Amino acid sequence: MEKILISGCLYGELVRYDAGHCLISAELFDRWKDEGRFVPLCPEMAGGLPAPRPPCERDQKTGEILDREGNKYTTAFEKGAEIALALVKKENIRFALLKEQSPTCGVNIIYDGTFTSRKIAGSGLTAILLRNNGVQVFSEYELEALNQKISA
Repeated sequence: MEKILISGCLYGELVRYDAGHCLISAELFDRWKDEGRFVPLCPEMAGGLPAPRPPCERDQKTGEILDREGNKYTTAFEKGAEIALALVKKENIRFALLKEQSPTCGVNIIYDGTFTSRKIAGSGLTAILLRNNGVQVFSEYELEALNQKISA
């Protein structure tokens, strides 16, 4: 049975920047959860950040992860991505289900770094690192595509 690394917030853990969650409500999700496929992790929390914490975005010029006041969080985000990579290697995980729009887990879309709610094409640090190391990465909007891969 294929294991799936999942963003902790999608799994229902209270790990978002606002100490909330984004629990997925879908038949496929419930089936995979019942089957014990998920390995939940919040890379931001794993990297040492608390919940709640200031919302962060990636500056498009420097690549730094910053809060609205310009405080840098890049090191914690990078550490969390490395922990996620170590976990998928240890558990031989080939698939990840990550939270879209996050500066850590965004798969296809992230905020543009201006704190104006503008979104752009792009990926978060963990999504990039996992993808660069052979993990197939999907967002919560791509459950069917993930299902096709793990069922193949």
